[in-house]
This record gives sequence, C-alpha cells and structure tokens, in this order.
Amino acid sequence: MRQRVLPGLPLSLGLTLLYAALIIALPILALVFKAASLGPAAYWQIVSSERALASYRVTVACALAATAFNLVFGLALAWVLVRYRFPGRRLLDAVVDLPFALPTAVAGIALTTLFAPGGWFGHVLDPLGIRVAYTPLGIIIAMAFTSLPFIVRTVQPVLEELDPALEEAGLSLGASDREVFTRVVLPLLAPAVLAGLSLSFARSLGEFGAIIFIAGNQPMSTEITALLVFIRLEEYEYQAAAAIASVLLITAFVMLAVTNLIQRRALRYLQKD
Repeated sequence: MRQRVLPGLPLSLGLTLLYAALIIALPILALVFKAASLGPAAYWQIVSSERALASYRVTVACALAATAFNLVFGLALAWVLVRYRFPGRRLLDAVVDLPFALPTAVAGIALTTLFAPGGWFGHVLDPLGIRVAYTPLGIIIAMAFTSLPFIVRTVQPVLEELDPALEEAGLSLGASDREVFTRVVLPLLAPAVLAGLSLSFARSLGEFGAIIFIAGNQPMSTEITALLVFIRLEEYEYQAAAAIASVLLITAFVMLAVTNLIQRRALRYLQKD
C-alpha cells in the first residue's frame, strides 16, 4: 500500500478548506455582495462622501505613521532580543506578545488613562503643549501598540538564523558597522521586514477597540473608518457600512498583493546572489 506523506491528508485538507470557507471566505463574500447591492452610483456617493474621505485620511495617515514607528522601534527591539543577553530579557520577550493577548478595549482604556491630561504621562506632556489623548497622536500610539508585535515576530526568527560569518566577512574586508548592516544584514532581512510592515499596516487600518477610547472620535478630525462603519451599523444603514468597509478591504488586499510581489522579487535577487 502506498504510504501518504501526511497521514489523514484528505480529512485535514477538507477541514482546512471548510474552515477557510466558513470563517474567511463567507464573511468577505457577504460584505462584497452587500456593498454591490447598492449599485455603482449609490456606492460611489457613499464611499466618496466628505465624512468618509476624512476618515480615510485620518486612518491611512495614522496607520502609516504607526507603521513607520514600528519599523524603527520593532527592528531595534528584535535586534536587542536576538543579539544581546541581559537580565529581564525573557520578560521583555514575553511582553512583546502582550498586545496579542490583551483585549483591544482594555488596551484603549489603559492608554487613555496614561495619556489623558491627568494621567501618568499626560500630566507631564500637557504642560509642554503635547496633547496625546483625543488627538491623531493618540490614534498613532494606539495603532503602534497593537501592531508592533507583527514586525518583531517576523524579523526575530530571521535574525536568529542569520549566519554571523557574513558580518565577520564584511568587517574583515574593511567595512564599517554601518556598511555591514545596510549592505549585508538589511538586504537579508528585507523580505521579513516587508512582511512585518504589511501585517502591521493592515492591523492598523482595521483597529477599532484600542482607538475609540483615546481618539475622541470627532468627525472630520479624529474619526477613523472602522468607527464610521460601526456608526452606520448602529444607524441600520447596512449597505453604507458594507460599502465603507469594502474600501478598507480593497486597500488591504492591494497592499498585501504589492508586498508579496516585492517579496518575490527580493527573494529572487537573494537566490541569484
């Protein structure tokens, strides 16, 4: 009897496809069909309204800022966790996953308590003229908090597998530490960094619970798109909610497609080298 590579493959494959159909494909198809029932003219009128456009600007701008922060801080944090040994390292490594385990609403309440004018950080920043709570800066901080682990956890395994001999070879050839990082290490990390950035940005686009408590939720200024979708649902305007949500869905799909294309080209370049 021919041995299968994976015992029970038909059953496991069937369960996987069933899960993907019920949990992933079905909600997305329902959203698409609900938005498509509007018709092109009504759909465009909803997604291009002044309030919707303002929410897109706030969401995308804050998501880009949070992702840029996570790129620098997350890469540095992954580097420290992999390359250095110090007391409390394991605790810090565990804390990185805290946003995954912590309910986003709890994170939003905690951030608001810290950065409100009377909070631990807020009473120090407020006299300096730096307002965090109920401003776009608060949205950026909430997005960065919830999406930071994506970059750390995608870069960290690659750093652990990186051969130190490559860096030593660069140093032996007279390259500086900066040149070794930018010309040797960073190109090898590029696919993982791109994956982490795309996941971080996508999470920031759809974040809701951690933001609504600290954003202030003022239309045209601190109202994110996810909140606008929720408001339309509360108003029983299900088609409008689906239409606005579809904009986020399309944005995320396009971003992930572009990221995958860039990753493939980067991997081909590394394989040729």
